Amino acid sequence: MALDLIPLCIMTSTPLPPTDLGMTSSGRRLMVTIQESIWEGERLRAKLKPGTVAADWMVIGPDGTAHIEIRLTLETHDGALIYVHYTGRRDFTQVSQGIDAPVYITPLFETSDERYLWLNKIQAVGKGTVNGNKRIYHIYELR
Repeated sequence: MALDLIPLCIMTSTPLPPTDLGMTSSGRRLMVTIQESIWEGERLRAKLKPGTVAADWMVIGPDGTAHIEIRLTLETHDGALIYVHYTGRRDFTQVSQGIDAPVYITPLFETSDERYLWLNKIQAVGKGTVNGNKRIYHIYELR
């Protein structure tokens, strides 16, 4: 059985410089505050809700794999609030060699707004690139 990828949106995020804890028992720990996050698509248009915490609690393991864990709250163009949690991976061994390694993520959504309850039921996937200080992801609903 094949999987279908249904376009959901393009997400553009702007992080602040990371807080680097160095090597911990889990690996190199970086905390990255998300300054801006814009989600633009036919079915989902939203931005990071002002005044909320949005951050990546990243760990880069000894093999160079970055384990991404981001949590944020979105506010849609029509006022709905949506909590988003996504995890992902990036190969930092390629990054250290100057290769723009893609970022792979798996967003999950939570909302109580009736207009967006369908988001609670989907699994999304995304592939992103780093463009200067921006992270640009193409997000899809997985069916």
